[in-house]
Amino acid sequence: MGHIIFIYSTVDGHTLEICERLVKIVEDAGFVSDLFKLTPDSTIDLEAFDQIVIGASIRYGKHRPEVERFIADNIEAIEARHGAFFSVNAVARKPDKKDALTNPYVRKFFESSVWKPSIIGIFGGKIDYSMYRFWDRTMIRFIMWMTKGPTDLNAKVDFTDWGEVEAFGRALCAIRSNVNNKEAEK
Repeated sequence: MGHIIFIYSTVDGHTLEICERLVKIVEDAGFVSDLFKLTPDSTIDLEAFDQIVIGASIRYGKHRPEVERFIADNIEAIEARHGAFFSVNAVARKPDKKDALTNPYVRKFFESSVWKPSIIGIFGGKIDYSMYRFWDRTMIRFIMWMTKGPTDLNAKVDFTDWGEVEAFGRALCAIRSNVNNKEAEK
């Protein structure tokens, strides 16, 4: 069927959780997949893959710098392999912020990016105050207070709509299947 790589950038691990769910979806559909954590020093030989999926979380209003750098450095390979992108952020907990045009972080990201992915997913993140250091806990709580989110320091809230993640996974399979069909027709 095809070989898909999931390249992810995460701060607290939730983007990895989403990638792991996507891996299960594509592997259940017959694809082979790999997971790769993106770091500032990452280099990946993308030639071995048929499709590239990049997942990135938001912290303090931005995706991590290595995400933009990796995309810029590998744009030709990403575009040639029907790249897909998803963002994980707490603002996406709001129904009107789950679209590339309405999610301020994703909109800003793609305004400065040369990449226009085949599909874009935007998933609500997770708030777990118990795992944050003092400064992060204080800042995230303040941001949640400003945006009318959960501020209870005992709160552990997963805003991810896992049905949307499932749909994104099925869309990844459909992209690769359509490409395989077109290649078979040649």
